[in-house]
Order: sequence, then C-alpha cells, then structure tokens
Amino acid sequence: MDLYAAYGANLDPERMALRAPHSPLRGFGWVTGWRLTFAQVPNAVDGALATLVEDPTAQVYVSVYDVTPGDEQALDEWEGLATGQSRKIHVRVQTLDGDVVAWVHVLDAYEGGLPAAHYLGMLANAAEAGGAPSDYLHELRSRPCESSDTPEHLPPNER
Repeated sequence: MDLYAAYGANLDPERMALRAPHSPLRGFGWVTGWRLTFAQVPNAVDGALATLVEDPTAQVYVSVYDVTPGDEQALDEWEGLATGQSRKIHVRVQTLDGDVVAWVHVLDAYEGGLPAAHYLGMLANAAEAGGAPSDYLHELRSRPCESSDTPEHLPPNER
C-alpha cells in the first residue's frame, strides 16, 4: 500500500472514513518545507481552496494513511486528478517513528485568493478532529478569509 498525507479537509477522520474506507490511519506528522495556502480554481464555490506550496520556512500538519489502490483511485477522482484540477506529488513526512514518503494532491493553480469563512472554519474543525496542535489550529483560524457568509449559507453544524 502507498502512504497518503492528508491535510486540509481530509484531516477529519470521519471524512477520510467516507472517502477512503479501506485505508487505515497510520499516524500523524509534519511536511516540512511546505506551507498550507489557498489557490483560486474555476467554479469553486468556497472561494480559494487549500493546497500546498514549497516554503523552506514552513511546515504542514498531516495525517498519514496506508491507502489501498481502490481508495487511492477514489481520492484521485475526488481531488480532480483526471480533470487536471490537481496533481499528485510525493513529499517527505516527519513522524515520531521516523521520516516516510507519502503522496499528496496539490492544486494545479496559482496561489492567491481568500477562502470563504465557512470553508476555513471547516478546515480548522477538520484539523482539530485530526489532532492538530493548538498553535497550528490558532494560526489556521486566524487566517484572512472572505467574510461574506451569512448564517443561512453556513452548513447546520457551523451556524
């Protein structure tokens, strides 16, 4: 099985159980030399979407999964690999058990734009559910976002 480093919304273990039900959680770690940012993609309803870009001064918290081939295909489809919206790259993940190489999806788009407030809140909630440390959560929740969301546009669990 290949290793997958989940970040963003996929940090939520319940979401990953739906998207990759046959792939067990292996652990947690940090992708160093990369940072979480946002990129504008066509037809995105949540503003700019989460992606990773290289940055030697940064690191991103991830969950590491042993992914089955079928679940890998499902994740590729979910992330838009076939449409060219994203691409798959390999990164080094620092874990408590040592470094591992895992793949991630990154958007094939330029960095820029702001995420919608409800999307950023969902990412922070996913990171919290995935066990991210408090300083990482604070930094994520402090990021600028489009604040045009009104309560009727928010999902019921975020009103």
